[in-house]
Amino acid sequence: MSQIKFSTLCYIEQDDQYLMLHRTVKKHDVNKDKWIGVGGHFEYGESPEDCLLREVREETGLKLTSFQFRGILTFLCDDWPMEYISLFTADGFEGDMISCNEGILEWVDKKEIMNLNLWEGDKIFFHLLAEKEPFFSLKLVYEGDRLKQACLNGKDMELFDILTSDGERTGVVKERSIVHRSGDLHGTSHIWLVRRKKDGLDVLLQKRSAQKDAFPGYYDVSSAGHMAAGDDYLDTAVRELYEELGVTAEPEELKLIGMRDSVVKDVFHGRPFHNHELSAIYVYETELAEGEFRLQKEEVESVRWIDFLDFQEQVLKKEIKHCIFLDEIKLLGEAMGCKVII
Repeated sequence: MSQIKFSTLCYIEQDDQYLMLHRTVKKHDVNKDKWIGVGGHFEYGESPEDCLLREVREETGLKLTSFQFRGILTFLCDDWPMEYISLFTADGFEGDMISCNEGILEWVDKKEIMNLNLWEGDKIFFHLLAEKEPFFSLKLVYEGDRLKQACLNGKDMELFDILTSDGERTGVVKERSIVHRSGDLHGTSHIWLVRRKKDGLDVLLQKRSAQKDAFPGYYDVSSAGHMAAGDDYLDTAVRELYEELGVTAEPEELKLIGMRDSVVKDVFHGRPFHNHELSAIYVYETELAEGEFRLQKEEVESVRWIDFLDFQEQVLKKEIKHCIFLDEIKLLGEAMGCKVII
């Protein structure tokens, strides 16, 4: 317990801005050169509120008159002591601001916050604060500056490797919702299930769950998923087949037919969606009937086999609501030696 610290962190609001502290002073500071809120460690006998009020007064000269306890952060980073951080926002204060011996204080527009040098986990709780999330517990684990784990209210969050334009890992890891707002390039695997027949080819379409964060209720490729941080494309494809459709496939049974870079900008459930993917496209041949798939209901509402030529015709006539790229349909047809009319 001697290696556990307790502290407060506060983001003071005014005119759609946050008061940010650029930590530039201390040499041996886990927050060196980062932008954070104001706050500090508990003194003996203090409650979170006592610590909050004292630290804000000492670092800014301001006396808080209105504040809200928003959540608990559990922070772990390499050899630094584990820390429990009481997270506050404040929208009322009085007094004149002073200079801070911890760094530079600056009012920053909320829409510009994500452009600062932040801890990646801080971007997660800024998103939660903006969405008016009720009191939450967020665990953040780092190796150096690299986000290793994020856990919200006891549930692991999805983390993605951010890629360069040529598909190499940048070393940066971000949480799914942040990636889908900022449009960072990340990896996905698409798997087309096909079954051959005498007069052509059937393809399996999945209908996306109505609860999906993008394209709810749309028809999509047979199975697809994001490449989790540290994974590769083939591992992702095998995993997604099993999780979404209950299909156990060996890696050598999946045929890679191409890679494609795609960008989608849209709005779903009232939220902006900016998705930039580098996708590995695979084909998996099977004779399973529709009723033999075990569907992951959170992801997939239903599946259907459809003749490949009929599918293309329905797409061209806009008779099917789908979110599949036309060049990917063409790629599939050419790889399988089928007639392509897209």
